[in-house]
Amino acid sequence: MSEVNWPLWMPLREDLKPLSPYGAPQVPAQATLNTNENPYPLSPEIAQAIADRVHRVAGNLNRYPDRDAIALRSALANFINSLSGTEFSADNIWAANGSNEIIQSLFMAFGHRPALGFTPSYSMHPLIAKVIGTQWIDGGRRADFSLDIAKAKSEIATAKPALTFVTTPNNPTGSTVTLAEIEDLVSATAQVNGLLIVDEAYAEFSDQPSAVTLLAKHSNLIVIRTMSKAFAFAGARLGYMVSNVELVSAMFLVRLPYHLSTLTQAAAEVALEFQSELLGNVSTLIQARKSVVSELEKMGLQVVPSQANFIIFSGFPMPPAQLWRQLLDRGVLIRDVGLLAHLRVTIGNEAENSKFIKALQDILIGEGQ
Repeated sequence: MSEVNWPLWMPLREDLKPLSPYGAPQVPAQATLNTNENPYPLSPEIAQAIADRVHRVAGNLNRYPDRDAIALRSALANFINSLSGTEFSADNIWAANGSNEIIQSLFMAFGHRPALGFTPSYSMHPLIAKVIGTQWIDGGRRADFSLDIAKAKSEIATAKPALTFVTTPNNPTGSTVTLAEIEDLVSATAQVNGLLIVDEAYAEFSDQPSAVTLLAKHSNLIVIRTMSKAFAFAGARLGYMVSNVELVSAMFLVRLPYHLSTLTQAAAEVALEFQSELLGNVSTLIQARKSVVSELEKMGLQVVPSQANFIIFSGFPMPPAQLWRQLLDRGVLIRDVGLLAHLRVTIGNEAENSKFIKALQDILIGEGQ
């Protein structure tokens, strides 16, 4: 959506008028590799199981859903425990319509002081801050997109943010932050009576242990996860956070009534029952990521090391917008994330990855690279 000339009669908040809605271009393409979706659809067996569960609960759609989503939150706790050897219960989990609703709820509950993040990172963090009315402070990153922990701790001490966001693996760069570094940051935020929010939307694609393993020692830590990526469940819109009980309780104060529909809860519960099958494609995507990186490097391009289901690359002899358009003209849609001289591509299935590599080779050969 392009910039809007808002009519004079509309009493829109002045601070919102310069903003643009979040969203990647939705245009037809043979290989859609711009929104970090999982390219593998649900199997017919899982789709049928979801349909059967929805049919079962549909008879009660005249009633409101379970307001607290106890069954779903219990299943999510069991899932996290199976991954990380933890002992969480439903009381440690909050579920919502995608991780974005989690982020928005955190700002609504705790955004009375500034929020700090380290860009380039997930662009919804500062956008939601702006919409809620929380001051956003950009801590920045090194030139190689890594996080300068000493500088970050200094910024926390100076700004005294209520919320500090760290995304690992980071979007759009794919880089990670170690558990030791997260402990440094969570201790620094505790010193200023703030919370550290670790956004782990792509954690299943990483070999780093989850920050949930630190929750027993740090009460001011929140970990956000999603079922959109590794679970191939983007259309269902299910995100969740893991934290101590008091922080989950605060979410009850700002939630909308019955915010998580009966149908969403039912579908997510089924997906968790089939978690082994759904997560089976994660290793396939990791291997495909390595293969795509290798092909790009053979073309002389530079790739930022990634532990997500996407990569950013540079070294092409034209502006990013021009290469983006030439790829789209060849049926390949990737993402211009606004980073100087870089583009981001999601790892797709074998056919999509091959089409991307072939289109890129054709373009670069035509440019004489």
